[in-house]
Amino acid sequence: MGVGRFVYTPILPLMHTQAGLSAAAGANLATANYVGYLVGALAGILAPALVRSRAVLRGSLLLLTGTLAAMPATHSTVAWASLRLLAGVASALVFVVAADSLLHHLREHPPHLPGWAFGGVGAGIALSGLLVLVLRSVADWRTAWWAAAALAAVLVGASWNLRPEDPPVAPAARSDPKPRTHRWFGALFVSYTLEGVGYIVAGTFLVAAIGQGSPGWAGSGAWVLVGLAAVPSSALWARLGHRWSRPGLLPAALVVQAVGIALPALIGGTAAALVSAVLFGATFLGVSTLALAAGAHLRFPRSVALLTAGYSVGQILGPLLVAPLLHHGYRPALLLAALVVLAAAAAAAVLRIGFPHHMVVVRHTAPETRRESTEGTGPDALSPHSAN
Repeated sequence: MGVGRFVYTPILPLMHTQAGLSAAAGANLATANYVGYLVGALAGILAPALVRSRAVLRGSLLLLTGTLAAMPATHSTVAWASLRLLAGVASALVFVVAADSLLHHLREHPPHLPGWAFGGVGAGIALSGLLVLVLRSVADWRTAWWAAAALAAVLVGASWNLRPEDPPVAPAARSDPKPRTHRWFGALFVSYTLEGVGYIVAGTFLVAAIGQGSPGWAGSGAWVLVGLAAVPSSALWARLGHRWSRPGLLPAALVVQAVGIALPALIGGTAAALVSAVLFGATFLGVSTLALAAGAHLRFPRSVALLTAGYSVGQILGPLLVAPLLHHGYRPALLLAALVVLAAAAAAAVLRIGFPHHMVVVRHTAPETRRESTEGTGPDALSPHSAN
């Protein structure tokens, strides 16, 4: 999914110079991908059986790879947009199925394990960036797409036997009332949607902004660095959850991300650009891991698909929101994105400030009397394996 969804970013400059793709058309192709991502997420909401289907997972993996291989076969902007739309649909279905599978099957395992799995998106970003960085001096844009398709095919083979979430089992009757979590899920939904806005602005324009004020290699190198920083980030944020409560970690991760997005706009130079890439890469997957685990812990129905849908709506709105600012360069767009991410942090803080009694693990001294409570805060709050 990391290759199929994000390889477009490093290939885009090659398509501008070699395939005659205009800047406006390039933005439209990106928007088509975001719309497809929303469609895939909505499919997971409206037809929850899709996210438990191995056939859907495998079909989406094959479709995603096929769209990469088909990009060099045409020069039609309409055809390219259609392919990127399909890639977005397939990416969302792969992500929702995989995330649900991780949160379900690894529920009784340490939370850093699903974190490492989410890091696969970062690995895909890094691999695709390195691939294009190597090929750009010896091959054209077509070869870059074909190479990306070949890389995706190898990864599809490695992920072919991923087992989706098991079908739901009718819950046993319980005398204790379920906690009301809808209002807290609403705050989480708002936060994650705002994160989609800020994240996509940075993900779309960060490389270009860095390239304007740094040496030529810095832009492409920064994208690779984003991916490398993303690989361990989810696992590291999950481990931090053993020491600090996860409702507190989510706004902290968003604040760090906001700083990373704002750095290239506030401070020029290569050093600031590389620090920005590390901070952005180290947080955007961590935020997803924490937010999706929070949704699962709140036991809100189809939380992963709903949060992914809100995130994808944010991704569609982000470029539209900053488009008027691009006439003045990338600095205002990045600053606005940083402010939006700070707003996401404020919304996420409601989980910590407004509902601190919902997420605790109460430990008694005797191990046989150890019990989990749905009240309070604790180091295991919002861990995927606590979302029963």
